[in-house]
Amino acid sequence: MDSSFSKISQALLLLVVLWGTSGCNAQLSTEFYSKSCPNLFPTVKSTVHSAITKEARMGASLLRLFFHDCFVNGCDGSLLLDGTSGEKNAAPNVNSVRGFDVIDDIKSAVENVCPGVVSCADIVAIAARDSVHIMGGPNWEVKLGRRDARTASQAAANSSIPPPTSNLKQLISSFKAVGLSSRDMVALSGAHTIGQARCISFRARVYNDSNIDPSLAKTRQSHCPRSRGSGDGNLAPLDVHTPTHFDNKYFKNLIGQRGLLHSDQQLFSGGSTDSIVRAYGKNPRAFSSDFVDAMIKMGDISPLTGSQGEIRKNCRRTN
Repeated sequence: MDSSFSKISQALLLLVVLWGTSGCNAQLSTEFYSKSCPNLFPTVKSTVHSAITKEARMGASLLRLFFHDCFVNGCDGSLLLDGTSGEKNAAPNVNSVRGFDVIDDIKSAVENVCPGVVSCADIVAIAARDSVHIMGGPNWEVKLGRRDARTASQAAANSSIPPPTSNLKQLISSFKAVGLSSRDMVALSGAHTIGQARCISFRARVYNDSNIDPSLAKTRQSHCPRSRGSGDGNLAPLDVHTPTHFDNKYFKNLIGQRGLLHSDQQLFSGGSTDSIVRAYGKNPRAFSSDFVDAMIKMGDISPLTGSQGEIRKNCRRTN
């Protein structure tokens, strides 16, 4: 009798330990809203499609929202909160991160079909996936069940999001801090196959870096004056070939020293990630597969689940 009781106790203890080590991510599921909001996916995709049709750049902007949200205390929608002390006004985000109005439109549409059910954090995750797919990239099932944070951290945003001046060691360290590998980092950087960057982000690269194609440097200099404060907001495509199509051209650009950002070219600069860049440049399927895996992995970063956080009615403020 004592022996049986001991075995049962040990089994229960093992279950508790396994539950504790599995973390909150075990509660995320691709079927999370299948009954509570069955029309969620077509509702989100319709709004995202309309936004991208209106402005192709928006697809990249929505994808970037997900990255900048997840890297700061997890994928919890904290980036969406208004307020001067919030993440929107952090150095990596102010006058840079965009797409908030589209998230508002999606939230409004979703609230019309299933009010008070779907979190803003999950809407950002779905919108990122839809943006990639609409712009010609891979599709995947998004794990859902995140809840929304009640607070935001400008300090964490300033310290957690790698700037475009980062070197390879700093990039690897930033991604490792949130549980992402060097391969994940290179794959996720491939998101720069779409979208545009501001002059202030690539000025130092086109004037000071030596590992840049001279013709690219000259072209970008013509719309990005050397003097800080002049033309800071002027835009240039991150991918010189297909800036509105999600493909593997970004990696081919890096091999030809045509990465727009200093941090982009660091991925192919004689370091440990050169071989990954070469592989993705040759094999678009390998890139797509690894990108999907990395996006799912990034979506698992410290979500709020269960009774944590809340389901915001308005993505810009707490209830």
